[in-house]
Amino acid sequence: MEVVALVGPAGSGKSHRAQIVAYQNQCELIVDDGLLIDKDGKIRAGTSAKREENKMAAVRRAIFLDEGHRAEVRSALWSLKPKKVLVLGTSDEMIVRICDALDLPHPDRTIRIEEIATPAQIRLAQRKRHHEGKHVIPAPTFEVKKTFSGYMVDPLRFFFKRDHGLDPVTLEKSVVRPTFSSLGRFFIADTVIAAIATRAAEMVPGVGRVGRVVVESRREGVLVDMEVLLRYGYHIFDVLREAQEAVAAQIAHMTELNVLEVNLEARRLLVD
Repeated sequence: MEVVALVGPAGSGKSHRAQIVAYQNQCELIVDDGLLIDKDGKIRAGTSAKREENKMAAVRRAIFLDEGHRAEVRSALWSLKPKKVLVLGTSDEMIVRICDALDLPHPDRTIRIEEIATPAQIRLAQRKRHHEGKHVIPAPTFEVKKTFSGYMVDPLRFFFKRDHGLDPVTLEKSVVRPTFSSLGRFFIADTVIAAIATRAAEMVPGVGRVGRVVVESRREGVLVDMEVLLRYGYHIFDVLREAQEAVAAQIAHMTELNVLEVNLEARRLLVD
């Protein structure tokens, strides 16, 4: 197995360029901020350092000091058996610590961010990090939302034109604002989610009333169980399916939460 290192100061745009560097160097996997990501953006293992409560905890996560975290990513690497891995870090020392933690060989090649980004591009990336608190994760939004449920996650999509006449590749990344760089905390109570779910369901033709709503909040998202009273004369399964989709879409739209399940139970028919 070979390792390619991408080294640059925090906020200099390493994650923004990680997928392109991976493609250019035939790296099948990327190790970035505690995550193991394949070159197409699927998160294979790990926990993002950007989810941590403070910068110290984020650094510990990024260099795999937690045994369970370290074992999970090691196991995934062993299972996937990549020929080449791209490892991102802020210094050569950090790269070595990550490689040692994951039982990876030390880098065969080290790429400096200054080699692939202009000074102006690096300054722009650092300004966005320091003034707007924005971080990039080299994975699509639907992947990132599994980990960052409830966070504002913005997609970035671009085309990478490959050499030798190969078709261009569409790459998607996500922009998040981690807990440790935000202005403060906010919480969405389960009662708010239940109210959104109730309103969304009652807007669907065929739904008469909503009864009991139970919301279960998990780190990776929310589960919603609902009892509904349906109006007579509508196709029951069509109404339930439409209500299920409406509830999931409205919760995701209004809260940015990852909706894991919406379970509906028809309790009664209302006859006018």
